Amino acid sequence: MKRRTLPALLLPLALLLTACGGASSARSGGSTDGKGSLTLDVGDQKGGSEAILRASGELDDLDYRVKWSTFTSGPPMLEAVSAGAVDIGSVGNTPPVFAAGSDSRITVVGATHGSSAGEAVVVPEDSPLKRPEQLKGRSIAVAQGSSAHFQLVASLRKAGLGIADVELKYLQPADALAAFSRGKVDAWAIWDPYTSQILRTADARVLTTGEGVVNGLGFQVASPAALKDPEKSRAIGDLLTRLQRAQKWVFEHPEKWAEVWAKETGLPYEVALDAVKRSYGTRVPVAVDAAAVASEQEIADTFAELGLIPRRFAFKDYVDTRFNRDLPPSTTAPRSYGKASS
Repeated sequence: MKRRTLPALLLPLALLLTACGGASSARSGGSTDGKGSLTLDVGDQKGGSEAILRASGELDDLDYRVKWSTFTSGPPMLEAVSAGAVDIGSVGNTPPVFAAGSDSRITVVGATHGSSAGEAVVVPEDSPLKRPEQLKGRSIAVAQGSSAHFQLVASLRKAGLGIADVELKYLQPADALAAFSRGKVDAWAIWDPYTSQILRTADARVLTTGEGVVNGLGFQVASPAALKDPEKSRAIGDLLTRLQRAQKWVFEHPEKWAEVWAKETGLPYEVALDAVKRSYGTRVPVAVDAAAVASEQEIADTFAELGLIPRRFAFKDYVDTRFNRDLPPSTTAPRSYGKASS
């Protein structure tokens, strides 16, 4: 494959954001908001819950304190939830499966449903690959345990292929970016904002997306110990309600949120806006219902069959539906802004 140079701006992004999965465990203490004697420890990722709540004004009148801890990805955040160091945090659809498969102490308490257009397998613009079926025998970079990991498995399956038919390169985003830019892999399975960044600033194109093959769900995951505490449980319910209102604010103010998100993450504004329109601004708060559980069970069973999690388990055993309230079903269609630029 031809060696190609990707914009230098992509590299700090890859080092900064591993929002949907990965093995990095960096963590740093953040700010504290609110007032009162109760403190809720909330895990977050750069440009995540804290940023959206602050931008939408949902942190202005808290009657409890929120202490923020920032993680580089979902898996280490759920390790902290399991250890009781964090009371609640937001992750993609795959980290809870890996955590539960390792018998972690976690409980899914909230969900969102969004477009899967940002979950993509990309190839160089000049690649001969035109259809997913042509990935047979090719090398593909992907972050193990990420949402992109399952999207790749599901996309291969739809194309009549299995992971034995391709050469998987388990690489975190920074290393995957380097491999892709140097022509060391034929394709890269990624998620937004990587997808929007690559399509905006590099010689790359989408081979296939997660639309129609993955569930598009994200989750809020809490510590069972926190849920047993009546005051913390009340605060968790309030925080989930605020996140629901904040998500509505994003849909009503995509340009404003893109400005905030760009500042938080270092993304160019145009890339941030593309990612908002393609992925993050499409999300709808939904119930953690039977359909969501069944969809996650499929992911769990798939990774168990592949030997990538240590055991089979029932995903429903890791769900608490008390905060579903009157939320719409998990199959509710994502919001749409129309096609993002590419």
